[in-house]
Formats: sequence, structure tokens, C-alpha cells
Amino acid sequence: MEINESSKKVRTLPLIPLRGMTIFPYMVLHFDVGREASINALEEAMVNDQLIFLAAQKEAEIEDPKPDDFYDVGTVSKIKQMLKLPGDTIRVLVEGIARAKIVNLVQESPYYLVDVEEQNYQLEVEKNKEVDALMRSVLDAFEEYIDVSNKVSPEILLNISEIDMPGRLADTIASNLLLKPAAKQEILNEFDPKLRLETLYRILLEEVEILEIEQKINNRVKNQINKMQKEHYLREQLKAIQKELGDDEDLVEEIDEYKQKLEKIKFPKDIKEKVEREIDRLMRLSPSSAETGVIRSYIDWILSLPWDTETKDKLDLKKSAEILDEDHYGLEKVKERILEYLAIRQLSKSMKGPILCLVGPPGVGKTSIAKSIARSLNRKFVRMSLGGVRDEAEIRGHRRTYVGAIPGRIISSIRQSGSKNPVFLFDEIDKLASDFRGDPASALLEVLDPEQNNSFTDHYLEIPFNLSKIMFITTANSLDTIPGPLLDRMEVIRIAGYTEEEKYNITQKYLLPKQIKEHGLKPENLQISEKAIRDVINYYTRESGVRNLERQIANICRKVAKRVVEEKLTTVRIAPNNLGKYLGNPVYRYEMANQKDEVGIVRGLAWTQVGGDTLSIEVTLMKGDGKLVLTGRLGDVMKESARAGISYIRSRAEELKIDPDFHKTLDIHIHIPEGAIPKDGPSAGITMATAVISALTNTPVYKDVAMTGEITLRGRVLAIGGLKEKVLAANRAGIKKIIIPMDNKRDLDEIPDNVKRKLEFVIAENMDQVLEHALKGAE
Repeated sequence: MEINESSKKVRTLPLIPLRGMTIFPYMVLHFDVGREASINALEEAMVNDQLIFLAAQKEAEIEDPKPDDFYDVGTVSKIKQMLKLPGDTIRVLVEGIARAKIVNLVQESPYYLVDVEEQNYQLEVEKNKEVDALMRSVLDAFEEYIDVSNKVSPEILLNISEIDMPGRLADTIASNLLLKPAAKQEILNEFDPKLRLETLYRILLEEVEILEIEQKINNRVKNQINKMQKEHYLREQLKAIQKELGDDEDLVEEIDEYKQKLEKIKFPKDIKEKVEREIDRLMRLSPSSAETGVIRSYIDWILSLPWDTETKDKLDLKKSAEILDEDHYGLEKVKERILEYLAIRQLSKSMKGPILCLVGPPGVGKTSIAKSIARSLNRKFVRMSLGGVRDEAEIRGHRRTYVGAIPGRIISSIRQSGSKNPVFLFDEIDKLASDFRGDPASALLEVLDPEQNNSFTDHYLEIPFNLSKIMFITTANSLDTIPGPLLDRMEVIRIAGYTEEEKYNITQKYLLPKQIKEHGLKPENLQISEKAIRDVINYYTRESGVRNLERQIANICRKVAKRVVEEKLTTVRIAPNNLGKYLGNPVYRYEMANQKDEVGIVRGLAWTQVGGDTLSIEVTLMKGDGKLVLTGRLGDVMKESARAGISYIRSRAEELKIDPDFHKTLDIHIHIPEGAIPKDGPSAGITMATAVISALTNTPVYKDVAMTGEITLRGRVLAIGGLKEKVLAANRAGIKKIIIPMDNKRDLDEIPDNVKRKLEFVIAENMDQVLEHALKGAE
């Protein structure tokens, strides 16, 4: 319908912007007025026929609206009642008369005065079938809205259905809808009654659809709540029954807690189902049942493991190298291997954790290296000592059928760490034992195999746990007692003993500051000279590692602490001349080589579990019938080496200028002092042969020569192991020349340069070369 110009008229009225509300014609509304401009507008309206123009603000939060902040279509309204409230606020009751549009802004202060163009509401659209159908559709949609919303009284529908004017019907329904101000304004903007009905119908259908979705959501939530309330009610009943029976009333709460934890952890589906079955079993059992405690303990173990918790690797090679250097002096091979692993991790995120085996004598820092690796990787550190472990259940756990069953120490340690990718140290893996309870070394095969440990199954848990992200490190003093299949799964890194120079640096950088701090001293309380530290190393300790060295430093610190307290000293200075006051007489002599060239005494080199050592092999000849006497607790290998040496000498008797019948007329006694210490190994063959030849030819052996190597019947010198440890021992003992097998020449690269500079190395292929350098006058 087109509205004629005669149906419009222009009024000049004061304006009040409404915040968060919209008024329609024939709608009665009350609101509070507190803004000064709005109060001024009210006062003007009361003077001028009580008419006022009300327009909705676009943003309700605006305190002082400008002309652009309110809509230009609003409602001309008549003020019915005014009531002053405390605090300069006025409550106003108004009735809408007609919609109107602002055509001119007359003034802005002290209140808004506007010219509005008003439509005469009595002029309505001509009714026809289309309009009637539209009115019915709107009424039906409004009825559906009332049914769905439950916020509008059904009685309103009776009053509204009596309205036969399309425009008024639309306005009356719109005034009863709970819509956003923008949606109401959209209806208010339509001056054409038919278009207004269409807009209202569209908005009604949208609202009904939204309300139906809300109702579905509410019903679903309500059903869930009802189900939860029902479960809660039943649980409360169960608790009451259990309380009456004297059972554990906390069991239901505990089960609820288990279910909550289960939902938070990202389990594999099969494991989650197994845990759920155990929880259901626990719920069905009586709390007084013996099995309840077993199941509860089992569930606690599973839920406390770090299934989805891991630390993030700190993939910074430079920082990691600084940490390794900060914690340890030397050990370049170990540090290089760790940095290689970090570099690969940086390139490939899926790499499995390596299994490193650090092999070396006690006190060289194998365990502390593992701690430093964990720190450089930003991982948790777990240590498990395997020394003397003889029960397989220590590794794999006990089955739950046994009383007091618990998981193995691997799962226990992972639980303690709280991370599924810690650095895991197996200490003393060479000291594993076995008996009728099983073989722990065999149980470790799965743990230390990168291809299998992604599904390690503990006997107690009976579900697989992924160990592939763990970095396993093992330590050992010797590889000899580690089973072959287990050793095959590990990457061996040898850590030899420290040189004097390395021990000095370790003392200065690590041991001395640590012991000073532990004994409550300050750095200025103890000043120890370099020569004094070197004397402690040479005269009071004799080891490959630094454990005893640290004890001697601690011994000095204790005595210094006593003097500081008793004598009120500020500084105690220690030099070689007063070192004996703190440590007593020297325990060892630095010059351990023979004091003079002697017949039948040769210095040999040996490898032991605590590092290298020197052996003095003595031979004496006695009249007899050719007996060979071996003393000094020699093992089978050394005994065979001695016999092989004698056979070689008999075959070369004439060339060596020895009586060919010496084996008939002389008894030969080979003795290695320190008889309480067992000795074995294929490295003393040439030493014993040289000692026998020296005795038979009455030729002295150079006092500063030491040798190592195995001998064959034809006089060939065979390779040996542990060359670095043996060379360091020879250096400590004051040896100047070392004879080594030709096949060990490549091992000289591992010897520190400062040690190599002090020693002369003779590379020997056969006994002739050995004798040439060992026997005096044999050149």
C-alpha cells in the first residue's frame, strides 16, 4: 500500500534516546530517566501536550548519545504518569501512539528537539485474501512461539487474535516478543503494514527454529542431569547401605575419581577398556572383599603412570655442549656421541632412544655423565642399580596372582619420574646375577632392544607400555660378565682412567669447590698449591678414577675446618712441605719402577676392573728335574701363557745361547707378587717369557721398561686389550719405555698427548724385538 501524503503530518517534539528497549504504537512501557538531557526533554513534553518522541539507541552502553548513536525511526508517545525516585531519577509511564521518522534535528542542547514525520495509524492497508493469509500465518507462528518459549502468557494470544488491523497486529505481536533491539527496530522501520507483517513472520520463524534447537539442547542436558541425579541418588543409597553394613563408605567416591582420571588420560582404546572393566569389577565387589584392595592397587598403578606425559627435549647443541663441559672435564668421545644424538633428534623427531653402555673403572664419572646427559636434554633422570639383582621379577614385576605383587622396578621408576621419556640409567649392568628365580639379564633383552621396547609388558600390569622414547644408559666396569645377546643391543663407549693432568683439572674445577662447600668452608679459608694437589694425586691415591682423590680432599677439608674453628684462622695454606700434617705419610711411592736393572724381574702391564696396573713378574732358577712352578694366584690363561713361553724358549735355546737341556736340570719358579689378588688374562705372555730368558741367560732387564702382549709358540707377539689403562698405569709407575704388540699401534691414538710425550713406545711383532729392547746388552 502506498501511504498518501495526507496521512502524514510533521510534529516538533522533544526526543529521549532509549537504552536497550524499543516501544511500538499502542504499547504501554515504563522506564527510568536519569540523564540530564532526558529529564529536560520530559519537562518540555509535559508543557507541550505531554507528547514525546522515543527512539532506541544503537549501542546501549553509550552514556551521552550523539545524533548518529540513535535510530531515526521511533515512536511518538504520550506520557501517562511520572514518579520521582530517590537519586534524581524519574520513572515514566508512556503509551505509543504512532511510528514516525526524524526529518530534521532542531536542537541538541539542553535536550534533543526534532521534527518528525508521523504516519496516521488510522489509515490501514486494504484487507484482501493475501493479507488475511499473512495475518493467519503470523498468528500461527506466534502461537508456536508461545508454545516453544514458555515466556509469553497464552492469554495474550486470545487478545491479539481479536485485532483485525494488519499493522496494529504486527506491532502488538512485536511488542510481546523477546527479541534483540536490532530485530525489533527492523519491524519498527517498516511503515507499510503488509511489509511489516512479512518481516515479523520471517523473524518469528527464525526465533521458533532457534527456540526449538534450544529446547532440544535443554532436553538433552536435562536428561543427562536426570541420569546423573539418578546415579547420584543410587550411589547415595548404596553408601547408606554400605554404612549400615559397616563397609567402606568412600569406595563409590573413589570409583568416581578413577573414572574422572581415566577420561583425562589419553589411553589406547584396548587399555582404556581393560581399565574400565577393572573399575566395574571394583564397583560390583564388596569393599570388605580381599580382592578389592588388589584391584584398587592395580588401578592406582595404571592411572599414575605417565601415559601421555613427556618432557620436551632442549635441542640446542651449543647449550648442551656447555652443560657437558661444565659438569665434566675431558671425556670427549662421550660428549661427541651425545651431541650427535641431539643433532639427529633435531633433524628427525621420530628417532628411537639409543642404548649407550659406558664402560670404565670405578670413580671415572659414569653415573654423573648420565645425570649431565639428562640435564643437557632437559629430561627427567631415573637410576636403577642392577648390582646383585638376581630375580627376574625385579625387571618384569610379579603376576597379580601372587600375594604382595608389585610392578617391576622399571615401571616403578618411570612412575616416579612422571615422564615417559626420561634418561634411564641401569647402573652396574655387569654385576647382574641369576638363580632359580630367573635370569634378569634375559629379561632386560626386551627392555634394551629398540625394536621391541615399544610394547614392554610388565607381568603385574599385563598391558604394554611404550619404552621407545626413553634414552637408556648402562654402566659397567667390565664387558666380560655381560651376556653376549645383551651386549649386542648396546653401543659401547669406553671411559678410561684419568691422567695426572686430568685429575689435577678435575680437582681444581669440581672436587675442591664441592668439598669446600660441603664442609661449610669459604673459598678463602683453604688455599692449596698446585704442587700439593699433584702430590695428593701421586703419593696418596693410585686409581683410574677420582673417588679416592675426592676422599683425600675431603680429609684435608675436615682438618682445615677444625683449625678454622679452633684457632679462629681466616686462611689455611697447604703446600707440599705441610701436606703430611693433614694426610699423614705418603701411601704410595711415585717411582714404582724397579730401582735398578735386575736379572729375572720384568715389569708387566695388566688391566683390572679398577683400571690399569703394573705387575712385577719374578723368575728364579733352582737345580731340579725341569719342574715349572707358578705362584701368585694365576688363572688358567696365564698358566698356559707361561707354558707357551717355556716351549718357545726351548725351541730357540741355541739362538738365545741357553743350555738346551735346561728343562731337565733346572726347576723354574715364576711368581707374581701380591698373591692374594687373582690374576688372569692374555697379556703377560711376553713378560713371563722375557723374565725366564733373563734368568736363564743371567742378563739384567732394564728397570724402566714395561711390556704387554701375548706370545705364540713361534714367538709372535699378539694384541691385547685395555692399552690406554695400561699405559696410564705405566706412566704413574715411572716407566719410561713400553713394549706393545704391532696390532695395538692404532690404539695409541687414544693415549693423551701429554702422556705420549713422556713415554717411548716400542712396537714389537716378535720376541726378538722384545728382547732387544728389554735385555741389557742385547742391542
